[in-house]
Amino acid sequence: MTLHAVIIGAGSTGAAVAHDLTLRGYRVTVVERGEVACETTGRNHGLLHSGARYVLNDPPAARECAEDNALMRKLMPGILELNGGLFVALNEEDLSYKDAFLEACAQAGVPAEEIPVQEALRLEPNLNPRILAAVKVQDGVFDPFHFTLAFLATAKQHGAVVHTYTEVIDLLWNGRSVSGVKVRDRRDGREYTIGADLVVNAAGPWAGRIGAMAHVDIAVLPVAGTMVAVGRRWVRRVINRLCPPCDGGIIVPQRRNSVVGTTSWPVENPDYIAIPPEQVEAMLAAGEEFIPGFRSAPLRGISAAARPLLRESSQLVVADPGARGITRGFSCFNHAGDGAPGLFSIIGGKTTTSRLMAEVMGDVINEATGITTPCRTREVPLLPYHAFYV
Repeated sequence: MTLHAVIIGAGSTGAAVAHDLTLRGYRVTVVERGEVACETTGRNHGLLHSGARYVLNDPPAARECAEDNALMRKLMPGILELNGGLFVALNEEDLSYKDAFLEACAQAGVPAEEIPVQEALRLEPNLNPRILAAVKVQDGVFDPFHFTLAFLATAKQHGAVVHTYTEVIDLLWNGRSVSGVKVRDRRDGREYTIGADLVVNAAGPWAGRIGAMAHVDIAVLPVAGTMVAVGRRWVRRVINRLCPPCDGGIIVPQRRNSVVGTTSWPVENPDYIAIPPEQVEAMLAAGEEFIPGFRSAPLRGISAAARPLLRESSQLVVADPGARGITRGFSCFNHAGDGAPGLFSIIGGKTTTSRLMAEVMGDVINEATGITTPCRTREVPLLPYHAFYV
């Protein structure tokens, strides 16, 4: 018998889980309260992480990024701009970080190569000419919408059904087991139910709301970050600051624009994020440190999205109000032990590691259902994003 999985959320995580489960033989329905990738995924800077950012403070997350970075280059080459990246030292404090950074990259399996400053300035002539060091890494760039649609297009090819503007308002139960979802069509207000053998909570920073429907505490901490885009592509590559994770530590070229970010602060309600004006000014100032004249380009956009970080302890949040020390790794949960068999959750991670996250989630689900079909997403190429609309 084919088991039916309902996946809540059509961001990059939910889309990747849909892709993984369809290849394992599950029947899949995806429900999303808005448009595909309209929330956290659609408002990230579209960075294909090399993993280098996390090598010192979060080596497991760094290793995950590096491994799936290499895989995604093979699986979705038409989606990615493989332009590479640089980590640059802007002052002596940054420079003192370099040796430990390079050693940690080697230990984590993250490719990194120091290059002469003059070579970096030749590659990126708009960079601050006073940089003191430069390290090449394998960053890349993607359009988050296209990235997500590629997973969903491939899942649809294998039978998945995707319902957008369809909000989960409750869970269904068969005895003590979760057996589907009750949804509301946000276009016409119609309410109906979708039965399932299992439900996957991939709702990102809203995962706690889904958990509450089953009286389950979900270990998610919504953490917002502000990004500012200006209307000039100042650099060819991704430019990172050679320092521990910090506010304004990266510039990502997106099409003809440059995006500088990001800040980091926990939020209670991911639906309503007020962007502090001083953060916008701080991001523009950070852009100026990288590239003199950065803010002379026209302002194209200011955005903030809540990232669903894995909540480890309330003590950590108190000690680290910017949430910089919280892991960028992920965890997958089978809530049978929480009194909600049939409900699964996936929390944390990065868009770069969506495929890996889905693989682990699929393994957890297989263990619960007894299905033995292995993950195939490491070798199955993804369709072009526009195939989603065919």
